Formats: sequence, structure tokens, C-alpha cells
Amino acid sequence: MRFAVGDILNFKIMKNARVRTGGNILNERYVQWISAIEMPVENFVRKNEVVLSTAIGCGHDILLFKKFVEDIIQSEASALIIALGRYIYDVPKEVMELAEKHNFIIIEIPWEIRFATIIEDVLRELNDRQFKDREKSEKVQQELLKLILKETSLNEISGYIQKHIGCPLVITDRAGIIQDRAEACKPGARWKYYDMKDCISTEKTPAVLPQDPMFQKFHLIERKGESILQLPILKASGDIQGYLFVLPPNDLVIEEFLNQYRVNVLEHSATTIALWLSRQNAIEEAEMRLRSDFVLELAKGEFSSREQAESRAKLLGFNIKLPYVCIAGYPENLALLFKKRKQHYASYEHWLDSMIRYIEEEIYYAAQSLKKEVMMTYQGEKLILFVEITSNENPAHHFLDLVERRLRNLLPDVIISWGIGGHQEEVTAFKKGFDQAKTALQIGRNKKGAGHRVLYENTKVDRVLLTLAQNKEMKEIIVSAIEPLIQYDQQRTMDLIGTFTAYNECHGNVSQTARLLNLHRQSLLYRLRKIETLTGLSLIDTDDLFLLDLSIKTWKLGLTEARYPINS
Repeated sequence: MRFAVGDILNFKIMKNARVRTGGNILNERYVQWISAIEMPVENFVRKNEVVLSTAIGCGHDILLFKKFVEDIIQSEASALIIALGRYIYDVPKEVMELAEKHNFIIIEIPWEIRFATIIEDVLRELNDRQFKDREKSEKVQQELLKLILKETSLNEISGYIQKHIGCPLVITDRAGIIQDRAEACKPGARWKYYDMKDCISTEKTPAVLPQDPMFQKFHLIERKGESILQLPILKASGDIQGYLFVLPPNDLVIEEFLNQYRVNVLEHSATTIALWLSRQNAIEEAEMRLRSDFVLELAKGEFSSREQAESRAKLLGFNIKLPYVCIAGYPENLALLFKKRKQHYASYEHWLDSMIRYIEEEIYYAAQSLKKEVMMTYQGEKLILFVEITSNENPAHHFLDLVERRLRNLLPDVIISWGIGGHQEEVTAFKKGFDQAKTALQIGRNKKGAGHRVLYENTKVDRVLLTLAQNKEMKEIIVSAIEPLIQYDQQRTMDLIGTFTAYNECHGNVSQTARLLNLHRQSLLYRLRKIETLTGLSLIDTDDLFLLDLSIKTWKLGLTEARYPINS
């Protein structure tokens, strides 16, 4: 029980004290401090403080004395103890009425009682109670540490905490995703009305009592007419790794609920949960590395037998007997985004790791919502996904639509290019699917630019060009045809390559091409003659036209050893 004003009146030294107002709330007003003070009050009185005074300087002036008492009341003090006999002989009627109006306690004591003796008795009692609370909370701390050493579940830990604080609690990660609820927080309990993510995403919440160091870590959130206490769970580095939410009883004021014992228990609990989460995170990170390495080995075809792959997959929780489609993704602009935000992060590597984690989480959530198995890794700046399919139809577009919709909400500025391979049902086909997805990604990025998705099955023509470009003689022919145009475009910024592409798409119609490019007819004809002069090819010769078109398409795919960057 907390120390109340009524407990002070039980002291032997207070036997001649007389309660003038607030007699009905003596055991409801708690005492955290005691001090002797005279005018002026200003900000020298704290909440839940018992004030001792002789009323020196105001006792003979009713208005001044009334103002003095009013200031003490506004400071939310617990009570005022007035020594009668020198500066004041009786509490004026006006002051009594003021105190009764605000339901405030005023106690009279004889002049002979020394303030120092009262202060000594009160501090002794406060220290004794705090010592007992510390002893109890230290026992709780020891039990919590034992639970950690026994590798107890988070549910058992939260249940133990709830038993000692006497109310429901919820543990979340830093994003507000619930990690555990105490037993009292089953479906149907008050917690079901709260979205913990919403509690975290709100504006900065105030500390319970900003002026009191004991309450600095506790923040107050108001939801649906009820108060929720939020306590951060910190890593050793000081970074937040989660939150502890407590729902106090409705019939208790927050300051009354947060006594010294509960504050100590909750702080010990936050430390214990931090240790549990750190250990769990280490386990999960090790498991994630093993799963990531397995997916990479699968994509590279490094398993010597189906049995070996299935055995490893089973240990890691994968089912590779299902049919999968491979998707390769390339985040295009992460380095650029970091430059805009780097003042908030220690290093690019740390920031990149966080970004990839966010992207992977959204991919997992998308797979879960579609009830699909997904295997994933991030290697060599590429995301490699194997997504379960349930028919011969390629489900990749529907899956990626959901992923990109989620990412737009979380990371709206991130641009990702996707390449989609064919589906496979055999272990040996995982490598084939990855090679296809990788090829589709490369072709899409070079041909269409960033942020597109390309199906491998739609790249037949491009793959023909790829095959042709592997021939040494063909490479030389292509480069000799395209290189003069590249050099001229770089020097004059005339875009002859774009001009030829538009001309060819318009089937040689000069007027239509001029309108498409928003050029004067004579300017277009000048460009077309320049193309013929530089390449030595005729635009009315079908063979020359085919060769130049083939050379430009191959160059745009980035499949030749061109010495100049691709215009995208």
C-alpha cells in the first residue's frame, strides 16, 4: 500500500493534530515528498507533496494567506500542515471554504511540534516502504533472470509479469507487431479493441509525470476513453527493439497505479524482455542466413541429388516438392535514396540492410495473404524469389501486384525491376528457372529501363538477338554499324538512334515520323541523310535497313561489347 496523509496522522508526534478540511480523503491522498515552505510558492511544490508551513509573511493578511493556500492547491500537493501560535492562530473561514471547494486537506498542529521531527518520521516511513518495495522487486528481477536462463517462452515471462503488476500487458516489436499477450489478454479481453501499430505510429506521447525522473520512461496513450502505458524495450546500444504496453485498471489514477514497486518490476521486465528478444533475434538471424544460403545454392544448382536438397529443405522448413516460379528483382535506386537521407543513418550498409529487411517482410506478408509458399534470398544486389504456383498459369503478376501495392505504402520511392522465369517442379529445374528470371531481368532493364517486369516467355526475339550477339563476327558487324551513330549522338546530342527507331516504327513514312518526333520535315530528312552518311547504309535498301535495325536492337539490350553507355 502507498503511504497516505492518514498514515502521517498515526504518528505519535501528530496526536494533537487537528484535521480542518478534507477529512474524508485522508487515505486517498498519497505522499511522495514532504517539505517546509513559506511564501512565495512558485514552482517549489511538487505533486503529492505534504507542505509544512508557519504562514510567516501572510498569516496576518487573509488575502495573502488565501493566495498562498491557493498556490499550494494548484501545485497538486497532498496536504498543508499549518503550525498555529505565532503567525496565525486559526485558519480563516475564507481559506477553509477554498480548501473544501477543491477537496484539499488542511491540518493544524501546535507551534511546539518541530517540523524537523515530522519530516524525519515521514522520510523514515517512506524509506522503509521503498526498501521493502525494492526487496520485493529485486526478488522479481532474480526470478525473471532465472526464466531467461531456463530459456522460458515469452508467454511464460509475460504471464509472470502480469501476476506481479496485476493487470493485462502486451509485448510488441518496434513496428507494433504483437509478440505476446499475457494470459488475461485472450480474445474478448479489452486489448482486442486496440491496434498496437496505431499506438506506435501516433505523435510523440507525453511522459506520465515529466518532472518526476521515476516516470520519465513511461508514456501515456489515450485510446477509446482508456489509458495505456507504453514502456520502450531497449537494446544495449540504446536503440528501441520493442515496446511493453500495460492496461491499468479503470478505477485507478495512473500515478496511483505506478507505485515504486510496479515501476521497478516493469523496468526489470523491460530489461528481461530485451534479453529474450536479443537472444531470439540472434537465433532468427542465424536461421535466416541458413535459409538464404540454401535458396542461393538451389538457384545455382549446387545440390548433387534431389535427396540431399529435400533433406536440407525439410530442416529449414521448406517444401521443395511444390511447383515454383522464379522471380529475380533488382532495387534500382537505393543508393540514390540513401544520399537523400544519409544524415539519419550511420552507414549505407546499415541502411541497406534495413531496407532489404523491409522489402523481404512485405514479400513474406504478400505470400501469406495469398497462402503461397515463398523461398527468398538477397545476393549480389538481386532479390531471388521462388514462389509457389498452383497451376500451369504464371501467378507472378498477381503476386507482384500485391507486393508492389504493399511497398508503395511503406517505401513509396523505391523502384524495383523484375524478371520472371518459367515454372519448375524438379530440383534440377530451380537453376533453369533462376537463369531464365535473370535473363528476363537483364533484358527488361536494358530494353525498357528501371521499374518494369518482364516474363521470360515474352523475350523470344530478344533471346535470338542474344544468341546472335555471342558470335564474334556478328559483334564486329553490329559495332561497326552502330558505333558512328553513338559517337555522333554523344558529340551533337541529336539522337540519331532514336530518330531511326521512330522512322522504322513508322515503316519509312517521313511525314508520320516528323509528327511523332515533333520535327520539321526538312530537319528529319537531314537526320536520315546523316544516318546514311555515317553508317554507309541505305535506308531504302531492305537488307541495310534490317542490319541497322538489328544492330540498334542488340545494342539497346546491352548484349554487345559497346564502349558507350546505353541511352535509357
